[in-house]
Amino acid sequence: MNWWTRHQVLLFIAAIAAGAIGGLLLPELSRPLGLAINPVLGLLMYAIFLGVPFMAAGRALADWRFMAALLVLNFVLVPIVVFGLSRLVQGETALLVGLLLVLLTPCVDYVIVFSGLAGGARDRLLAATPLLMLLQALLMPIYIWLMAGPNVVDAFEVRPFVEAFLMLIALPLSLAALTQLVATKSRAMRAIENVTAAAMVPLVMLTLAVVVGSQIFAVSGSIGSLIMVLPIFLLFVLILAPLGALAGRMAKLDASGRRTLVFSGVTRNSLVVLPLAMSLPPSFALTPLVVVTQTLFELVVMVVMVAVVPRVIRDRSGPEKAG
Repeated sequence: MNWWTRHQVLLFIAAIAAGAIGGLLLPELSRPLGLAINPVLGLLMYAIFLGVPFMAAGRALADWRFMAALLVLNFVLVPIVVFGLSRLVQGETALLVGLLLVLLTPCVDYVIVFSGLAGGARDRLLAATPLLMLLQALLMPIYIWLMAGPNVVDAFEVRPFVEAFLMLIALPLSLAALTQLVATKSRAMRAIENVTAAAMVPLVMLTLAVVVGSQIFAVSGSIGSLIMVLPIFLLFVLILAPLGALAGRMAKLDASGRRTLVFSGVTRNSLVVLPLAMSLPPSFALTPLVVVTQTLFELVVMVVMVAVVPRVIRDRSGPEKAG
């Protein structure tokens, strides 16, 4: 386990590279790998939920300063930034919708892994997950209506969003809670925690390789159109990373809390909203590819942030600890 942890950044880069090479050389793998995304991500989420004691998550929910900063960052500041950036493609409806769909929705899945790897507060972020999911489901249509118009909102179906929530959040969360309950009674919790910790890096690697391998060929085929959104994704990261750190400082959070805000502000809910983007009419054919492009871009950013954020936001109170 120590070897995995020490070399995790290089291993994540290797997983992304392997997925990209495999997806480009063997495009016929795109479909089976695409079908594997939700099961693999669900397994990763189960491991995440299993590794965080639910009692600790319950106590973390009472940290009102962290929760307030997290909600203001994601549902007040992010929409303002996204509105400004989205004006750069307002004449391209499919690109605009993809941009709004992915950037307006805070991540609720692998952000927990990456923020934890960088010494963030996994328990506090886990406690906020249901609220983040609920608020983005309620507010996203309003924001898209305001920024893209009512005709776009009418094209969406709710069912893919609900299905993604059930498979990626509700099911793994319920199974993890049940596992913890049974393990606590049988005194096997320590062994389960050790196995989960040892499996986390390989599970993240598997998720990265599957997601990249399934989508890279489709993105490469439309790179001419999608090139317009790459600078916007970069600007989003460059704005939100310091904005998240500033929000954490203003809320007087500790180092782990500030790191978590940075990751939550930058990381978007691409894998959950992808089924929603894919349900749109043919005139929005580029919209899912915008979401996928953001995913591929963000995965590289996350790997870099795991190495950089702990060095920029230092814990002055003692030795570094994972959240």
